[in-house]
Amino acid sequence: MNLDKKDHQLLRLLQTQGRTSVSELATHVNLSDTPCLRRIKKLESSNVICGYHAALNPRALGLNVLVYAFVRLSQNSVGAAQMFEEQVEKLNHVLECSVISGSYDYLLKIIAADLESYESFVKHKLGSINCIANIESTVVLKQTFSKKQLPL
Repeated sequence: MNLDKKDHQLLRLLQTQGRTSVSELATHVNLSDTPCLRRIKKLESSNVICGYHAALNPRALGLNVLVYAFVRLSQNSVGAAQMFEEQVEKLNHVLECSVISGSYDYLLKIIAADLESYESFVKHKLGSINCIANIESTVVLKQTFSKKQLPL
C-alpha cells in the first residue's frame, strides 16, 4: 500500500492516542471528518492498522516476572513446527513466539506472577509439549523500556 504524509500522520497519532476521536484526528492532520475516517478505514481494510487495544501494566495485575525462553524442537520438520506453534499459541502466558536462527528454533516471551509460577508453567504446560527437546530460560531482571510504536 502506498502511504502518503497524511496517512503517516494518522498512524503516528493512532499509535500513541488510539482513543482519539475522528474529529480530533482530522483536526491534527488538517482534514475534514469524512476524508479522515475514509483514510482510517482504508488503513484498517489493508491491514496496516491491525487492531486497537488497551496497554495494561503487568505489575498492577500481579505479573512480575518476564522470561525469554529459547526452545529447541526434537525434530526439524514442518509437522513438529506446526504442532509446537499450535500448542504454544493456546498458552496464555506466552506473549510472543518467534522462529529464530541459530542453535534454537523458537524464542518465546513469557510472563508470570513469580519464579515459582514460571517453574510450574514450564513443568506442567510448556514442558508437556511432546516435540520439545530443550528449553533454556533467561529471566529479565529489569526492563529499561519497551516501545509499542513503530518508527514512521
